[in-house]
Amino acid sequence: MNAAIIFILLLLLMLTGMPISISLGLTVLTFLFTMTTVPIESVALKLFTGIEKFEIMAIPFFILAGNFLTHGGVARRMIRFATSMVGHWHGGLALAGVVACALFAAVSGSSPATVVAIGSIILPAMVKQGYPKRFGAGVITTSGALGILIPPSIVMVMYSVTTNTSVGKLFMAGVVPGLMLAFLLGLTTWVLAKKHGYPRMAKASWGERWQAFRKSAWGLFLIVIVMGGIYSGIFTPTEAAAIAAVYAFIIAVFVYKDLRLDQVGRVLLDSASLSAMLLYIITNAVLFSFLMTSENIPQQMAAWLTGQGLGVVSFLLVVNILLLLAGNVMEPSSIVLIMAPILFPVAVALGIDPIHFGILIVVNMEVGMCHPPVGLNLYVASGITKMGISELTVAVLPWLLTMLGFLLLVTYVPAISLWLPNLVYG
Repeated sequence: MNAAIIFILLLLLMLTGMPISISLGLTVLTFLFTMTTVPIESVALKLFTGIEKFEIMAIPFFILAGNFLTHGGVARRMIRFATSMVGHWHGGLALAGVVACALFAAVSGSSPATVVAIGSIILPAMVKQGYPKRFGAGVITTSGALGILIPPSIVMVMYSVTTNTSVGKLFMAGVVPGLMLAFLLGLTTWVLAKKHGYPRMAKASWGERWQAFRKSAWGLFLIVIVMGGIYSGIFTPTEAAAIAAVYAFIIAVFVYKDLRLDQVGRVLLDSASLSAMLLYIITNAVLFSFLMTSENIPQQMAAWLTGQGLGVVSFLLVVNILLLLAGNVMEPSSIVLIMAPILFPVAVALGIDPIHFGILIVVNMEVGMCHPPVGLNLYVASGITKMGISELTVAVLPWLLTMLGFLLLVTYVPAISLWLPNLVYG
């Protein structure tokens, strides 16, 4: 009964158009003050203890690093390198967009940042070369979603904080699925480009490729620093995020010199406002999780789900449907912070690996970012392309279907997620 009241209250507040973070906070406070005897001191204490986890510090640092890279010319050099490698294939510039998104995802940790950084440069170039605007928008909107699957990933950090799962293992688990999805999105792009006869570019010489690589090497080296540092045990994911932010600042301001010192303040302010928004959502989600736990709701739901006789196959199907439905009305951070504490205990009870379950959730979030009405990447791409959401929804359809097929593959073949972490961590 209490569970129904909590979710109805949350849904009603969200339907008023209220931001998800405030809806969560008001739901918790209304329920605690009117229906429970939980002392208010414990609520205040939970507010502080809930977000004093060391891993949370990685979020503002990765956001800052991503912003420095977005403003600092790194994206432009990555596109040039990607174009030199695959530009001569069918739909070469579009394929370069997929490759550049995968590379930028590996240094930014954010999907919207990837869409903005790569899309704002490559979309005008594609239109100029004779590609339909709709085709270019479809490629970049979906490929930008790689930002939360290819590590480092802010969404993975949030899942880790919520479920006490190793961030390092999650990052490692995202590598193979991330590369697989990049390949499948590229394959979809190539097939469509070949079918419609979209333009190809002149094949670059090995000398030109080397020059493009050399110019983008400073940005690409960040992948080595972050991933190599974490996996070799030199530093933790949070320390890696801090080092990434400092390194991104140095290459943007002093190496590439695309970012002036007087522009750094604006980048810091933008990063601070986005970090504050995410941390506010996390704080309210921690309170929501506290309320759920104090009312014993996750355990009741776990008992109910297992009581239905759901096996692993049917449970994972239910999880996918739930998360895809949630993706219709919420953005990824909120979904992870609300749904993970509820679904995680059931997954563990059914013997599902926490790392595999985390990757499954992240892939669901990727799909959610590319479909209406709340798909974050759709709104970001809409701002760049000046196309309506309904037109963009049609544009992304072929790649969205590819992503749904990939979601089924990741769901029922755990080895895709677990092979690399098991190999490294034993």
